[in-house]
Amino acid sequence: MGVSFDLFGTLVSVDRPTDPTEAVARELERRGVAVPDDWADAYAEPHIDAPEGAEVPLPAHVAHALRSRGVDLEGTENAARRAVVAAFDPEVRTRDGALEALDAAREHGPVAICSNCSVPELVGRTLVRADFGRDDVDAIVTSVGCGWRKPAPQIFELTATRLGVSTAELVHVGDDPRTDGGVERVGGTAVILEETPLLEVPNRLATLTEADDER
Repeated sequence: MGVSFDLFGTLVSVDRPTDPTEAVARELERRGVAVPDDWADAYAEPHIDAPEGAEVPLPAHVAHALRSRGVDLEGTENAARRAVVAAFDPEVRTRDGALEALDAAREHGPVAICSNCSVPELVGRTLVRADFGRDDVDAIVTSVGCGWRKPAPQIFELTATRLGVSTAELVHVGDDPRTDGGVERVGGTAVILEETPLLEVPNRLATLTEADDER
């Protein structure tokens, strides 16, 4: 068995910008980028024709939104990325039961983080500030890193590969049945927090292991 965890909303809670559009605009202006008057409209419009299930990194979206309004990014090519990273710089709270769930998962096999996240560096910054870190998991798979968002099968297949298990052996713990439940499409098992609270995840994993042993 390999166990993966969604990060945001499952293992940690983070404070997100109340108004992401304004937060990104503010950080762009701090970096010398002229933000168009209709920035809210530009930010809301789709600018990249991505395949269904693919992740569009937020800095790429922001850069395309600026260019759609004639903003020249020459000389400030990295400003969009830096602005996005700064706008979403997180305050992190580790959720009750997270450490116990991670400890229990490690008793059954390798462990991964598997999360949707369009912001580069956000997962890394979150792990630095959480009560657990990179050394507590065997793999980290993010949508911005692999190019696919849950529930796309590709992100779960990559997670299983990184853990050295088959997709049928992958148990994914998350809070969103629509996205995290996608693991079942590749033959894995979803543990959703609305049905199995985080504090009960250790017992649920033990039950799944016992069921496997009896087969």
